Amino acid sequence: MNRISLPKKVLLYAVLVVFTVLFLYPFLIQIATSFKSDAEAVAHPLSLVPHPVDLATWKRIFGLTPDSAVPVMRWLTNSVVITLVVTAGRVFLDSLAGYALSRLRFRGRGFLFGSVLAVMSVPGVALLVPKFLMVNYLGIYDTYTAMILPLVVDAAGVFIMKQFFDSVPISVEEAARLDGASIFRTFWSVVLPMARPALITLTILSFQGSWNEFSHFLVVTQGTPQHMTLVTGVASLASGQLGAGTQYPLKLGAALLTTIPVALVFFALQRYFIRGANEGGVKG
Repeated sequence: MNRISLPKKVLLYAVLVVFTVLFLYPFLIQIATSFKSDAEAVAHPLSLVPHPVDLATWKRIFGLTPDSAVPVMRWLTNSVVITLVVTAGRVFLDSLAGYALSRLRFRGRGFLFGSVLAVMSVPGVALLVPKFLMVNYLGIYDTYTAMILPLVVDAAGVFIMKQFFDSVPISVEEAARLDGASIFRTFWSVVLPMARPALITLTILSFQGSWNEFSHFLVVTQGTPQHMTLVTGVASLASGQLGAGTQYPLKLGAALLTTIPVALVFFALQRYFIRGANEGGVKG
């Protein structure tokens, strides 16, 4: 970078600024529109300065005005609870499965790992009908159990953890076994703390995937507001199912609320995510 001439540096930074503006402009419009009235949002859709500032949208979102047709806070609560449960379940169960496939020697181990790879290769859309038939057969259709249970274990997460555990020296575990530690104790107290980069990577991917999940919730529920998440709720708003009119401020305000948690989690853990990816690349 130091060898680049000053005009080339200026041109490079100018290009970066242009791309940054192009990337951020839609988000700025989203924020500005959420503080506009419906009429102003239609009249001046690309304006970044609300005139005047209208808080009616955020009052509706936070339930400060009676509006039973758009229970955004209920959607937010559903999203938070489901995402936390699914993320915790995936991190724990994917780690257990990955460790078992990496360290335990049992009949059918190769077949199970091949099955994990096979599941990863199947498009998610192809599994929607089997998911519906299964949850309907189990009698859990249109329940929180149906929304959570099929997402608790993820084939990609099992693969990530298995590959990481393969890179951990087995001598570390042998020392713990000589001290009398059980298999689970060795996994929990010795190996799992060493897997911090992989765990953080899996946490980010699981949080983002479960928070943004749409097709699964669409299939295993009837689409009632009680079982909607923010993503399915915003989709209902965009399709016009929950009220007449454009409702641009409400739609973009709810969409903004959907974006914030994923962005916060990623920016809070991004250095660990990048470090985990780099370590995985070096070990690979």
